[in-house]
Amino acid sequence: MEAQPEQFDEQPPWTVDDSSSLYMIDRWGTGYFDVNPAGDLTVAPLQEGGIAVPIIDVLREAQALNLNSPLLIRFQDLLRHRVETLNGAFNDAIAEHRYRGSYRGVFPIKVNQLREVVEEILDAGRPFNYGLEVGSKPEMFAGLAIHNDPEALLVCNGYKDNGFIRMALLGRKLGKKVILIAEKLSEVRAITKIAAEMNVEPWIGMRVRLLSKGKGKWATSGGEHAKFGLSTSEILEAIEILREAKMESAFKLLHFHIGSQIPDILTIKRAVREAAMYYAKLHKLGHPLEYLDVGGGLAIDYDGSRSEFHSSMNYTLDEYASDIIYNVMDVCDDEKVPHPNIVSESGRAIVAHHSVLVVQAFGAIEKTPIEPRAVRASDHKLTREILEIDRDLSPDNVNEAWHDLQQIKEQSQQMFELGLLPLDVKARIETLYWEIAEKLQSIITHMDPDEVPEDLRTLNIELADQHICNFSVFQSLLDHWALGQLFPIVPIHRLNERPQLESTLVDITCDSDGKVSKYIDRNDVRETLPLHELRDGAPYYLGIFLTGAYQDIMGDLHNLFGRVNEVHVFLDADEESGFYIEEEIAGNTIGEVLAMTQYDWRDLEKRMKAQIDAAIKQDILRPNEGMRLLQEFERGLKDHTYLSIE
Repeated sequence: MEAQPEQFDEQPPWTVDDSSSLYMIDRWGTGYFDVNPAGDLTVAPLQEGGIAVPIIDVLREAQALNLNSPLLIRFQDLLRHRVETLNGAFNDAIAEHRYRGSYRGVFPIKVNQLREVVEEILDAGRPFNYGLEVGSKPEMFAGLAIHNDPEALLVCNGYKDNGFIRMALLGRKLGKKVILIAEKLSEVRAITKIAAEMNVEPWIGMRVRLLSKGKGKWATSGGEHAKFGLSTSEILEAIEILREAKMESAFKLLHFHIGSQIPDILTIKRAVREAAMYYAKLHKLGHPLEYLDVGGGLAIDYDGSRSEFHSSMNYTLDEYASDIIYNVMDVCDDEKVPHPNIVSESGRAIVAHHSVLVVQAFGAIEKTPIEPRAVRASDHKLTREILEIDRDLSPDNVNEAWHDLQQIKEQSQQMFELGLLPLDVKARIETLYWEIAEKLQSIITHMDPDEVPEDLRTLNIELADQHICNFSVFQSLLDHWALGQLFPIVPIHRLNERPQLESTLVDITCDSDGKVSKYIDRNDVRETLPLHELRDGAPYYLGIFLTGAYQDIMGDLHNLFGRVNEVHVFLDADEESGFYIEEEIAGNTIGEVLAMTQYDWRDLEKRMKAQIDAAIKQDILRPNEGMRLLQEFERGLKDHTYLSIE
């Protein structure tokens, strides 16, 4: 009697709690994201204090407006909630520690420069005098015009030319609290010279180059080899320049920045204490600075592991605020100097959560055929050998079976390359190889992990399908491609069903790098993502979360895939759905992205018409057919750049 693989007990019914645990929604979601009993992923922009909206409902509402996926959904109430939460954390810490200074946060525009985002942040931050940070001339022009709170700061970082400085000083003439951060000594000289010409008192900050370095992917922003900042001796020289210009009182702020997404709170504490000591010593030299700017670095727990991993953080927002306030206070009290007002430039923590990218998985690349290929007893010798492996498969011989399977696969390839193996036999061997590999995976899934042979521990990765998704990694997830940044990815529906597949996501660009190759995990990084089988006629949608920081503005036009469709959503208890779409923004058309690369759509139409006219004259096309094709070409230029599959 032939040996059969061991039969295993039937798995218990799948629940939405199982999905929440599998995709770690309860950890990275931080109260904003959850799963409802119907298996739909929901967003609660106000956390426990508001409505939970199924994301699939927002998608359907957008589709009714002819805005299909890929779709970027912005939950504006969540953006407002993040601003209030950050300011609340610092104000609570100030009250708890009896700190004798205030908090004046600024949003760094570079994290998300989109007007609707910046305006919502400023509106939400108005009660807290929440300001802006700019780092380039274009950002300065936008920031200067949109900044409308005379008590809020406008902090100017980055390298500056005379035009940049003049615009900042124009803000000072208008009574705005514009602070020019000196990145090098020549900027201090330029600021004092232009300020004298414009007859205005500048507000100047200096970025100190701390020896404390950051941690994670952006650690090089700090340390003595950092791109920006002044050394200790350069700060003293800058003070002399101010003294000679009779502008010593213009020195208002000391700034440092040791990097973005700092996962370890101890790194932040060390840097804060070092900077606070600089502040204290400068104060003792007779420079009564008003502000200490701790820069950015407040992290987001992308993977939910709550660890020192680069895509995580081992602290909370409340702990971050409390540690900054306490450590600055502790140093200042020891040095017997006044407490400065605290400025932070937290951008990622403000905008990351509010943005969700919804993409459709519309196809799958599978390792095995849908229906097993029948194999005859009279088949090739290698086919008979691989069938013997299948027949004898058991938990006791999985390692031996895997090695034998590898050997037959290699032999078949060698024989094929020598012309000794027919194509149909090669196809049968490949089919059987993947079928047996799947049986092996089923067996080892039920084994004690410590007993699984080393060679088989990555078998699930080899067996993984590829889900083809209608989006571009280069346009919408550039940090994943460039830096390996992790983002939570979860089906937005069917979460009451058990995922049957391990898969990876590939985009529709003609580039082998157009894929998502790493996924979040509690203890490590996953190589695959659990997903459901695709159903005919039933679209399958995935949400890519925490994409609101940097991804919107840094995306490129690889393969000429442009910006995606976008909707801005507000909560409204009076609406039956609990929300309404306040603004819809259509993604780029083919004609628009071609124009970005100097193709004029009118010229393209003219050229195509000339070719069709020539084909008609040569009797290659009939006139009516030619005109229909020309109209189709013209209509196509107005289509969106992504596939029309919904």
